[in-house]
Amino acid sequence: MLKELYIENLAVIEKAVIPFSENFNVFTGETGAGKSILINGINAVLGQRVTKDIVRNGCKKAVITAIFSDLDGIVKERLDDLGISYENDEISITREINSDGKNSARINSRAASVSTLKEIGELLVTIHGQHDNQILLSPEQHINVLDSFGNSQPLIEDYKADFKELQSLAKKIGAVKKARFEVKEKTALLKSRIDDLKVLDMSEEEYAELETEYKQIRNMDSILNALSSVGHILSSENETNVLDMLSKSENTLSDITDCSEEINTLYERMCAVKIELSDIADEISGVYDSFDIDEGRVEYVCSRYALFNSFQRKYNCDYPEQLKLYRDSKQELSEIDFSDDDLKKLCEQKDELLHRVTDKAKLLSAHRSKIAEDFVNQVTEQLKFLDMPDVLIEVRHETGKLTVNGMDNIEFLISANKGETAKPIAKIASGGELSRIMLALKSVIADKDSVPTMIFDEIDTGVSGRAAQKIGIKIRHISKIRQVLCVTHLSQLAVMADSHLLIEKKTIDERTSTSVTFLDNDGRINEIARIMGGENPSELILRSAEEELRKAAEI
Repeated sequence: MLKELYIENLAVIEKAVIPFSENFNVFTGETGAGKSILINGINAVLGQRVTKDIVRNGCKKAVITAIFSDLDGIVKERLDDLGISYENDEISITREINSDGKNSARINSRAASVSTLKEIGELLVTIHGQHDNQILLSPEQHINVLDSFGNSQPLIEDYKADFKELQSLAKKIGAVKKARFEVKEKTALLKSRIDDLKVLDMSEEEYAELETEYKQIRNMDSILNALSSVGHILSSENETNVLDMLSKSENTLSDITDCSEEINTLYERMCAVKIELSDIADEISGVYDSFDIDEGRVEYVCSRYALFNSFQRKYNCDYPEQLKLYRDSKQELSEIDFSDDDLKKLCEQKDELLHRVTDKAKLLSAHRSKIAEDFVNQVTEQLKFLDMPDVLIEVRHETGKLTVNGMDNIEFLISANKGETAKPIAKIASGGELSRIMLALKSVIADKDSVPTMIFDEIDTGVSGRAAQKIGIKIRHISKIRQVLCVTHLSQLAVMADSHLLIEKKTIDERTSTSVTFLDNDGRINEIARIMGGENPSELILRSAEEELRKAAEI
């Protein structure tokens, strides 16, 4: 149970130490006094999300510490799993929220993550607020309520274990099929590439020669024309050819070589040039004559070069890289393991697991059908007690495809008046009716729930008078087996409490502060009277409040 709550610098609460009884604890106070802040503080130590705005203005940090005692076996077992020690069946949970947005948490002075706080908190406290009515308005939540009533958890956990394994196996099969498809695509690509490049039947050196020959063929006309033109200039039968003109120049100089050493040198140089040009002319003639055009060879060279050039555009690589791509593709294709055996085995496992999951879903469905009747009977009895004798509740149970919750679709229907057809709760119930229906559900589940502390945050919204009194009695009954904390605006609930705490907002030195005060009997009389008749209650209302407290003590 929640033994004590310490709050420091949380919103308008400067400092408060709040002890709790093990039964029914009630919080009252004027609207805006800070009751919601108290719940926020409890939520903080239970691992719920908080923001830096919750820190009291002008303070560096807010601190909330909750002491829980009389730990049950489930909580102690989980603490042992987490390696968290405890003494005398008691732990303290602390949450610090800094104004800079950073926060920290501790369990028994040991640092703990928020997720750990939440995990432990769920075993210690259940909070039921106005928003819980949304559970009734959300049919998808109804199955969880029925399962909580019917102690279905062992069956659900057993089913979910196999269902999650089935999901995992299905994902694995999907991945294998995808990989298999990708392998097929890859294999087709490699085979196509290999078929393309298998014509690469020459070495890099041979390709270089082919490329040179192709360039010659492509420029044949230009080459022959150039050779012919140069040959004609050098040695044509025309008297103006270069060699003849050099011969004449040579003869002319030969007559005067004796006249000058310099002329003789020029003559010798001219003779040498004539010899060199004559040799060049002969070689040009030889080269010209060597160009024997073989049409078959020309066609072969041009077609092969065009093919290799098309590969260069297609694969974006030159001839040496094409050779490497061909070799690598053959190697990669030889290493691909293309077998359907693994996929076949996985599919067989899936079929076997699907059969087992379906059997467990049917078993779970049968269990839900069995507990539904008892659930309806018990909730109906609770509703009668809560002044809703004509309201009939019905469990619509349909089966469909397998989900994480089994094969069942559960929805609660109600008939608000005798003779009316049962319809979805969202279409029938008012706010006050929702509160009482929810309380009826909590009542039938309370003795099956292992969470020791229940908090009701203004669950009485929309009700008054006799209905409110019945809610108070019902919560008091729940407090016999669970510690209950209840925030309320109704005197009918407040008088039922074993411990009454008043939340007040005051202004001291122009600073707003909220205090939490434990009320003795006189204090309770005054507070109940205030709730019943407003500020400055009359003697009549005070006596009425005292009488209501006396009557509640006798229930």
